[in-house]
Amino acid sequence: MSKDTSSAMGLFERYLSVWVGLCIAAGVCLGAISPSFFQMVAALEYAGVNLVVAVFIWVMIYPMMVNVDFASIKDVGKKPKGLCITLVVNWLIKPFSMAALGVLFFDYIFAGLVAPETANEYIAGMILLGVAPCTAMVFVWSQLVRGDANYTLVQVSINDLIMVVAFAPLCALLLGVTDIIVPWQTLFFSVLLYVVLPLLAGYITRKRLEGGSTQARIDAFTGTIKPFSILGLLATVVVLFGFQAQTILDRPLVIALIAVPLLIQTYGIFVIAYGWAYIWRVPFSTAAPAALIGTSNFFELAVAVAIGLFGLNSGAALATVVGVLVEVPVMLSLVVIANRTRRHFPEASL
Repeated sequence: MSKDTSSAMGLFERYLSVWVGLCIAAGVCLGAISPSFFQMVAALEYAGVNLVVAVFIWVMIYPMMVNVDFASIKDVGKKPKGLCITLVVNWLIKPFSMAALGVLFFDYIFAGLVAPETANEYIAGMILLGVAPCTAMVFVWSQLVRGDANYTLVQVSINDLIMVVAFAPLCALLLGVTDIIVPWQTLFFSVLLYVVLPLLAGYITRKRLEGGSTQARIDAFTGTIKPFSILGLLATVVVLFGFQAQTILDRPLVIALIAVPLLIQTYGIFVIAYGWAYIWRVPFSTAAPAALIGTSNFFELAVAVAIGLFGLNSGAALATVVGVLVEVPVMLSLVVIANRTRRHFPEASL
């Protein structure tokens, strides 16, 4: 990528929360102005998956998947602490804390404000967010804290491998706990469509670019297609908020109610992961990405599965979309916190 293009993308990413906010507003306005258009788009689905949303999510995920280098997994044993933090937080703490917060707020604290069947759908959406550790935006957060890029690739690679086998069973377990029937076929299809196939496509692309054993071709390719990932994210936000426009306009209080436990979850998980890294004296270049990866969500997958399981206009889909609203600005605030506390962590590699 040229220097001018790189600088433009850096500026674009720096104000990503602004662009996301504008796209949310645009989606709501367009959905209110032309609900029939979004109803037509919503009808374009196969096996419970909306085809338009699927295209945008693929555009968003694919550039990130090209960055996943499975060969780097062999080096993980050299610095296991950061990986240990990420995996424990992602798979042993985060899904269960999210489910617990969902039940606490919507079955008890907010019980008088939301109908029970709708509350169950909100809980389901939160669970889907909690069980989907971040893949697509991980590289952005790591770059913003100047993290160890190779180590981030290791974390993402292993997370994705675990997600292939653990996502569906964890969703079924936690959704079953909240008395929601889970169609396994839809879950497995979603994992295949949004994790396995993009990983395979990224792997094949990477192998074709690795001719001559040079990283330059991969960097050039990912630099060229990187803007499409951001555009895919923004287009997805516009469409999803267009689908939910009437609900948002009719019930803005619901958005605030869903955001409360999501905010507590996000900041709470960051404190756990970042504090653990501090106690273990993990170098900042590993500690910061480990905490951010453990904190953020693969909201693209969560949204896709929520749509497949409960429908485009469901409370579960709305909860995952609120996850998009919360995710980007909150993660950017955590990037600021991490960068301002860099001096408290060792710089040397352990």
